[in-house]
Amino acid sequence: MSTTGTTLVIGATGVTGSRTAARLAASGHRVRAAGRRATPVSGTEPVRFDWYDPATHAAALDGVDRVYLIPPVGDADPAATMLPFLQQARGTGVRRAVLLSSSAVPEGGPAVGMVHRALPDVFEHWAVLRPSWFMQNFTGAHAHALSIREEGALWTATGGGRIGFVDAEDIAAVAVHALTDEQAPNSDLVLTGPETLSYDDIAAVVTDVTGRSVEHRHLSHEQLCDRLSALIPTEFAVLLADMDRAIAEGSEDRTTDTVRRLTGRPPRAFRAFLDRELHREPTRREPSARIPRGERLVS
Repeated sequence: MSTTGTTLVIGATGVTGSRTAARLAASGHRVRAAGRRATPVSGTEPVRFDWYDPATHAAALDGVDRVYLIPPVGDADPAATMLPFLQQARGTGVRRAVLLSSSAVPEGGPAVGMVHRALPDVFEHWAVLRPSWFMQNFTGAHAHALSIREEGALWTATGGGRIGFVDAEDIAAVAVHALTDEQAPNSDLVLTGPETLSYDDIAAVVTDVTGRSVEHRHLSHEQLCDRLSALIPTEFAVLLADMDRAIAEGSEDRTTDTVRRLTGRPPRAFRAFLDRELHREPTRREPSARIPRGERLVS
């Protein structure tokens, strides 16, 4: 497959979408950066795109031959919205699709798992990225980062369960390879960092690197459901709490060689990630990413 076409990056201002769009553009690929506000992204062509507004889909797909798919956030049944779009994309000339899923969601599983199952029947060239939990959850506007800043605490129902936390930069690096390599992976790819850590470990590393005391507060499944339901729809809150329970039972206690195998370099470790974020200068568009030492994790 030619690597000189145009890639539609959906969610191009998001955690992985922004990094994928930037890497593609920096490598000389044509990128159409899709989002609800058509926000300009350096080196790309911005286009308005809303999963729930089909009137925005045709213009986004015009002239595109590959697409990076970020599911609609918080939708417990994204297949209902995404599958008609994928058929439309196929009909307009898209030949390769890379879907962002989750290590916790297998093919045919809940939510995006149904899109995963359908993807190979729509596209000859495809990949499903199944990253573990993002390291960026502790440095951006995620609930964990906010609770660290405001309460000096992480609240989970994961118990002592361990996770192969992964840097979004590594996810984006794999996404670019899956989108542009001559041969698509045509498989699902579980992405992790180089080690597994519990939330107790995460709290200890954050405390050590930043100088701010952070503790992991253990919740029951029911307590986490109640806490999340105050912020997001109950159905989605239960889904997230179920994932925590699965982590406590060992479902995410693994590492893979996928990042090294596809990019030629090892994935970044969590302590190295925090060190990088601690000293990184904030950009105009991403003011909350830097970690001021001993003060807070997000601004």
